[in-house]
Amino acid sequence: MKVFWLIIFVWNIITFAIMGIDKYKATHEKWRIKERTLFLLSFLLGGIGVFCGMYIFHHKTKHISFKVLVPLAVFTNILSLYFLHKILSINHF
Repeated sequence: MKVFWLIIFVWNIITFAIMGIDKYKATHEKWRIKERTLFLLSFLLGGIGVFCGMYIFHHKTKHISFKVLVPLAVFTNILSLYFLHKILSINHF
């Protein structure tokens, strides 16, 4: 169970870093990460990292789609993690 939470933690650090990388690329006029990729990362249990990255790096905070979908992703991530935790606790994996 501890490994599971460690994986989730590391994944969110990675999604946080990806937001920082995209912000760097935006300010240096380099090739960017697609918005749909950022949304996909958010909904694949990386919502907390993307959300924190949005506000720490001040990146994509003016986009209405990010203001709505990333918090929605965080909410669905929390629900998913809650149910996964319950399932894993019951089966003692």
